[in-house]
Amino acid sequence: MSKKLVAYFSATGRTAKAAKLLAEALGADIHEIRPQTPYTRPDLNWMNRKSRSSVEMNNKSIRPEIAESNLQIAEYDVIFLGFPIWWYVAPTIINTFLESADFSGKKIILFATSGGSKFGKTAEELKVSVSADTEITEGKLLNGRQSVASVKAWTDTLNI
Repeated sequence: MSKKLVAYFSATGRTAKAAKLLAEALGADIHEIRPQTPYTRPDLNWMNRKSRSSVEMNNKSIRPEIAESNLQIAEYDVIFLGFPIWWYVAPTIINTFLESADFSGKKIILFATSGGSKFGKTAEELKVSVSADTEITEGKLLNGRQSVASVKAWTDTLNI
């Protein structure tokens, strides 16, 4: 049986709730990807082209720093990676996370929360941040009211 991790970034708490539910359904460890400098409400104002999130998403080479952690990726075989969808893809802090450790040979299954958009080109855009032998697959949007049972029903179909 593989050892599983639920790693997530949550700017407002919505993705954190989904991550905790998923970790409970899987019996997995959980890890929050925290930015070195937390996002403020003005930072997240997508209507302001000069807001931090807008600047980051308009320049895909920006890698927001993440807070130090003692996470040992080598201990895990399967990583569920969660985030809010920003501008139809993952926030660039997810690229920072993927570039901060060796994910060679790992299976990464994406999950997200979104106000209306789907995954778009998220998996494709994240693959540039890992080695060629890392598998990244689009998982599921965990919006709205989910239960441990409904999340477990999804994860049971993944053959992990």
